[in-house]
Amino acid sequence: MIAATAMCAAAATEAAAQDGSAGCTPDDARLCNTQTYQGDVIASLNLNVTVDNVTVEVVPTDGGSYEVTDGQITASASAAGNTLLTGVQNGALTVRSTQTLSGNVGASTTMILNGETQGAVNATTQANGNYVAGVAENGEIDVDLIQTVTGGEITASSSIPGGTARLLQGAVVGVSASANTTALGGTGSSLTGVVTQTSDASVRAGNLAETQYLPATSVFDSQALGNAVAVNSDAASNQNLAIVQRSTGDVVEATTSANAGNAWDLAGRATAAGNQAVMVNQGGSVVVGTNQNNASQINSTAIVTAYDFGAVSAAAQGSGNAVSAGNNDRYLEIDNSQINSGGVEVQASFSGTNGYDAYVSADAVGNSVTGYACSTCEGVLNATNVQTNSGNVTATANTAVYGSGRAVITGVNAVGNAATFYVSRPAQ
Repeated sequence: MIAATAMCAAAATEAAAQDGSAGCTPDDARLCNTQTYQGDVIASLNLNVTVDNVTVEVVPTDGGSYEVTDGQITASASAAGNTLLTGVQNGALTVRSTQTLSGNVGASTTMILNGETQGAVNATTQANGNYVAGVAENGEIDVDLIQTVTGGEITASSSIPGGTARLLQGAVVGVSASANTTALGGTGSSLTGVVTQTSDASVRAGNLAETQYLPATSVFDSQALGNAVAVNSDAASNQNLAIVQRSTGDVVEATTSANAGNAWDLAGRATAAGNQAVMVNQGGSVVVGTNQNNASQINSTAIVTAYDFGAVSAAAQGSGNAVSAGNNDRYLEIDNSQINSGGVEVQASFSGTNGYDAYVSADAVGNSVTGYACSTCEGVLNATNVQTNSGNVTATANTAVYGSGRAVITGVNAVGNAATFYVSRPAQ
């Protein structure tokens, strides 16, 4: 039986766990990791398909991969400064990790799709500055993670240019960029410790689609995050965590522009946040302390256009600081502190001529926290919350139908501070 396994890797360089890192001595249940990267990491992928129903294999330029088989297109491009992957099964693991990045990280995908594409198009483009993923199965994992990006830019972009693509089975294209990311998961496990994230980088995610014909469901997403923590545990797990996040870069920006001559079911979505922490648990207690401070300008823009349309939606969300902690069991304790001094600007728009239903939404918030526990479990929720917002928060939605349409539904929300705490019945 493996008591603990760990992998340490950094794009364009490899850094193994090192003795003495973060003030600990490695043994079979302790991982000590120090990673420092000072250069630039760039991954780019270019795909040019000019004929239909063929098999094409092309070697990517750097760091990406894709394959085209009988008209179906799958593309992936990713770049990362420092990456740590670790886990434990039927045991206990202590992780002490320090990651520092002082260079630029960029990932880009360009898909030139001329004529008809018979199969679905699936593409993912990711750029991460520092990344940690830890998993526990029937065990315990305790972390002390420090992630720092000292400047530069973290950028991810995807493009389908030209306006001649006919994607007969639709498309799902996602773009994400983050300076610091920590993802923890557990099954029947205990997740504890401290995560400290600091970003002085500008973070940008862009998704552009210029197409002619989309007769199937098509979704184009972009997400930009300064600092992100995601914790998900189930099967009688518990969480006890402290999370500290600081975003001071010039801008955190997500932009999606999804365009078609004729679209049956088209969605363009954009999400941007300076700091984000999401905790979800089942079967035990959740005790979490969150401390977030954002000084970055937050921009989120979703633009959708279609001359003829069936159902279309444009949705943009932006937040300086965001926390969500939920426990589908009895006990949740959350101590939350948020300061936002960066502006938050969110815009969503749709423009079309003839069609049916258009949905446009823009949601902007300086500080947001949500906490919930299970009502059928006699749930107990204890919350302490302090929020301060001094940045401008604006949300704008525009919808224009120049010919005929059936329904137009538009929603706009702009809030300085938002706090929601409730006890609810778990989803069936």
